[in-house]
Amino acid sequence: MTKPAGDAPYTLRHIEEMLGLGRSAVSSLISAGFVSPVRGARNEYRFSFQDVVLLRTAHHLRAAKIPPRRMFRALKQLRTRLPEKLPLSGLRITAVGNDVAVREGNAQWEAESGQLLMDFEVTPMQGGTVAFMQQGAPGVRAPVPDAGQWFSRGQQLEAKDAVAAEAAYREALKLADDHADAYLNLGALLCEAGRCAEAVALYDRATERCPEVALLHFNRAIALEDQGREREALGSYERCLAMAPELADAHFNAARLYQQTGQAQRALRHYSAYRRLQRS
Repeated sequence: MTKPAGDAPYTLRHIEEMLGLGRSAVSSLISAGFVSPVRGARNEYRFSFQDVVLLRTAHHLRAAKIPPRRMFRALKQLRTRLPEKLPLSGLRITAVGNDVAVREGNAQWEAESGQLLMDFEVTPMQGGTVAFMQQGAPGVRAPVPDAGQWFSRGQQLEAKDAVAAEAAYREALKLADDHADAYLNLGALLCEAGRCAEAVALYDRATERCPEVALLHFNRAIALEDQGREREALGSYERCLAMAPELADAHFNAARLYQQTGQAQRALRHYSAYRRLQRS
């Protein structure tokens, strides 16, 4: 059953501030089906406490390159056991062997997962929000950052130091040239800085390395639009929709461009798909 918007108090801005996840990363996790936020009064995404924890967990699992099937199993189990609201005692989620263990107060339970490096605590704060605190063993030398850690560093830096965030994403891509989320976030940074030509070149490389990631084609289309390359953008929107026909924003953008280029029938088809998805 769909949760009412009143039970989903967190906005996309809250998610960005609490988790350090960029909008493209959140959209990717939504498109992959890891969370199903509701729509608010202005059609904005609204997230529940369960969504927040699932997003955080999904992000860590993806960064650890856990196979998608195992991720879905772990998250499915986690979703069924998570409380609807953050308990006063807080939550601790950590890796125990090959399992994800969740501790609430004195009780502890496990969710099926693969091996991963994930250890964070969810605690209540004033104002009804939640906080995530990384855990670490004292006196242990920090390992050399891997691609996932460079990516997380980039996310944390985006809001305060775009230059450092860009450098972190590029380090992630040096270590893993198939890191789709690093491409997505770096490309968005470049576009926001007015460097759309660089973003297009980046997305060209990304779609060669990760051709089945629909959001890369979607973001490439947006970057091409910003350069006034509408027909090429349409090609990217169509490739995106061939893989993710449920992506409403891609239908809307394609419809708008088809209308601008005088292709009324194609525009109507995509507008119809967009309206159908908005009603579902």
